[in-house]
Amino acid sequence: MSEKYYFPFGQELKKVEQNDRSPKKAFVLGVYASAVHARWIDKDGKQKVSALAVASEPEIFWRGENADSIIKKIEVPEDLGTLTVPTDPKLNGPSGRALDELFFKPLGLNRNTVWLCDLLPFSRVNENQRKAIEKYYNQEIIQKYKLTPATIPLFDKKELNSHSRRAEILKELEDSQAQTLILLGDLPIYWFLKFFDKGYSRLSQFGESMETYGKPHQRSINGRVYEVIPLCHPRQAGRLGSSSSKWGMLHDSWIKK
Repeated sequence: MSEKYYFPFGQELKKVEQNDRSPKKAFVLGVYASAVHARWIDKDGKQKVSALAVASEPEIFWRGENADSIIKKIEVPEDLGTLTVPTDPKLNGPSGRALDELFFKPLGLNRNTVWLCDLLPFSRVNENQRKAIEKYYNQEIIQKYKLTPATIPLFDKKELNSHSRRAEILKELEDSQAQTLILLGDLPIYWFLKFFDKGYSRLSQFGESMETYGKPHQRSINGRVYEVIPLCHPRQAGRLGSSSSKWGMLHDSWIKK
């Protein structure tokens, strides 16, 4: 991504990827990077936004550590109030925590034995975030206080259809030397696996019963055979926001097994 994008109050969008490049047991493919969220309070102590995306997550599948110190480093004009940690702890790092507890533990894995990757290694905003930015971090405020415009794009699935990005992911997969590939939800299957194995394009095709969900499958990717474990996204398993009860219950059963 050559163009620069910025969060409200000036933090630049950063690429979020695996730091530890040593060989791993498993390779985990998610969708797109998350962000650090802050609560915006005006100078009179009234809440303006309960969860404003203000920075790229500091590490892939971040668990929410040190959110306070990250937020405190962001400069806000005194007249515009302050940024603090959101009152709801689920707003920072929920997918990372769910991944550790609900995926790695049942599989006997941990952060030291996995290579993490996303289809899109950059944060995006959703529609509610965009509306909050347009309402409170608007052009009038930006001009008056000489702030950096907020330009983080909305998430668009079309971004995932990238030959060059698939090549990057494939290289990471092969560099990891992992023999197990864990796919989190439909999108990694549709936008990565399908291009190497046309037999699958969504999670349900691997099985959507207690007997078939989470079962390993031997699949070939670029001439190498991997043990592919298709699972729901951590947001589904952790019941984070809007989620499918079906996949949540199937994942619960998989954990017990």
